[in-house]
Amino acid sequence: MGIPIAYSLGLSAFCYFSIIHPELLPVLPQRLFAGMNSYAMIALPLFITMGLLMNKGGITSRLIDFSMLFVRRFRGGLGAVNVLASMIFGGISGSSVSDTASIGAVLIPEMKDRGYTAEFASGITVASSTMGMILPPSVPMVIYALVAEESVGKLFLGSAIPGIMIGLIMLEIIMAISYWQNYPREEVSLSTKEQFVRVRKSILAIIMPVFVVGSVVFGIATATESAGVGILYALIIGLFVTRGLKLQNIPPVLKSAIITSATVMIIIALSQMYVRILAIERIPEAVALFVTSLNLPGVLIFLCIDIIILLTGTFVDVSPAILLLTPVFLSAAQALGISSVQFGAILITGLAIGLVTPSVGMCLNAGSAISRLSIGRIFKASIPFLLANIITLVLITLLPPLSLWLPGLLMK
Repeated sequence: MGIPIAYSLGLSAFCYFSIIHPELLPVLPQRLFAGMNSYAMIALPLFITMGLLMNKGGITSRLIDFSMLFVRRFRGGLGAVNVLASMIFGGISGSSVSDTASIGAVLIPEMKDRGYTAEFASGITVASSTMGMILPPSVPMVIYALVAEESVGKLFLGSAIPGIMIGLIMLEIIMAISYWQNYPREEVSLSTKEQFVRVRKSILAIIMPVFVVGSVVFGIATATESAGVGILYALIIGLFVTRGLKLQNIPPVLKSAIITSATVMIIIALSQMYVRILAIERIPEAVALFVTSLNLPGVLIFLCIDIIILLTGTFVDVSPAILLLTPVFLSAAQALGISSVQFGAILITGLAIGLVTPSVGMCLNAGSAISRLSIGRIFKASIPFLLANIITLVLITLLPPLSLWLPGLLMK
């Protein structure tokens, strides 16, 4: 009907309470406020602001130059640079759409000039951008942590290996297609001094995800505190190192962060009434009981949950999809032996694919705006690269150590 998801949740819940439990109507405003009144929730706007500041600080070109050091001798090198830059930038911004906009604006025109097709360049850009919401620090993972009441640090670590796997598989796919299509090598000759300069210019930006995530993992700071320090770090880098960030740029960045945060926060607030309905009607317990009573092989049930996540991500944006699916399926997943950390990795990896599928496809729309190609042509070109996401989704579903090994190693 075209009603925004936040108001759809709120109006549906209001109708339910008005008809079924009118005596609970006075409690609803309290539930709305309780949904946002969380110390951990402060991390959300802070991580968004941190990513926007780093994006505005002019680090994109430096990351591309740094990535070129590793792939300049391979056929299809600029495609591989696209993936490597997305892996690094995604870990900095925590946003896939920012990844598409920043890296795509530089690399899509450059790849077209070097002999790559516009479809190939755009397909790689939007598909590789999905790593932005998987690799830590991830804004969607913070939202999931709030709903699942799980450690942000464990979830960051749990999504690290899946994110890296997607990048590595994409690199293999790019090399195969590049040899088949005879795409050019990037014959860039750099002296040792020039290589050192490129590393020096990029290193402070590259270590930012390690700095932010490491402070959470090793108990130095909470997720909220590390996001606050991350903003200070981003300001110092942007103002005094890259010098791409100007004082006059800061108010627009803060405005954008406020609007983005408010959009997510109102969904979270109104979803609390929806969660309350699930609790009253005991929906999660009913779903868990139904799933366990099917007497089907666990593998088949796990794959069915993957399909539901993929279908939901196609029609619903990431944040509301997390708020819709987590309360319903987390209990069922735990009944089948899937921990909340593994389920978080599965959920975020699956929903990331929805960023590149019509009709919601936020990365798809951003890529279309940059390349001037239709959404359909870009989606078709991205399908080979999305195989990396699907393969990774299946593997982390069937092999728990891929998402649980790092949290178990570094956090107790």
